[in-house]
Amino acid sequence: MKVAKPDAWPADPEAAAALQDQLRTRVIADNPRPPRFRTVAGLDSAYDDDGNVVAAVVVLDITTLETVEIATARGATDFPYVPGLLAFRELPTTLDALENLTVTPDLLICDSQGLAHPRRFGFACHIGLLTGVPTFGVAKNAWGEFEQPAPARGSSSVITLDGEPVGRALRTRTDVKPVFVSVGHLIDLDTACAQVLALTPEFRQPETTRRADRLCRDLLREIAATGTVSPD
Repeated sequence: MKVAKPDAWPADPEAAAALQDQLRTRVIADNPRPPRFRTVAGLDSAYDDDGNVVAAVVVLDITTLETVEIATARGATDFPYVPGLLAFRELPTTLDALENLTVTPDLLICDSQGLAHPRRFGFACHIGLLTGVPTFGVAKNAWGEFEQPAPARGSSSVITLDGEPVGRALRTRTDVKPVFVSVGHLIDLDTACAQVLALTPEFRQPETTRRADRLCRDLLREIAATGTVSPD
């Protein structure tokens, strides 16, 4: 899969925040054409205390939820841990994993925030711009204020930051904590939430997220066991 890798990444938090402010104006929170998704990819990444970073991409058939392709990558980071800038610890390795795909998914779902971000430019927005593929984030925790949605599956409530709507708290299982959906790029919030419900037939998290997360955990365990990182 082709991605638009930058020539260089920001070297410090100030430059990273400035880049987010610059790029956020390019985000399109709408469907530029009628959405027809045949394949969907789940993206997840993780890192350990030594700066090792792993990323996994799992592509599913959106109708059957069967796995179409898997790609992983390993890397390292020395970018500091700064809330709102965590994407810069994980983006380079995630892009490597996407480049390892032989197919281009119709939709990308990130285990992260999109517009629900202090600069309205979370990880999902950045990935969307770099790939040109419709992208949104499904986070385990909210960044912003929201009221609990009704207890039934499919219920939702608005997430706001500074009084501005930035996403939705969406109940994917009855009487279970909601997930938090926000647009990344080239998709609207209604479409994103509909896809999340289609991808959660049994569990709180979308199947895309669950499978990518499992791969990342396996990769980190392998690094811990061997003490070495072999780039994919």
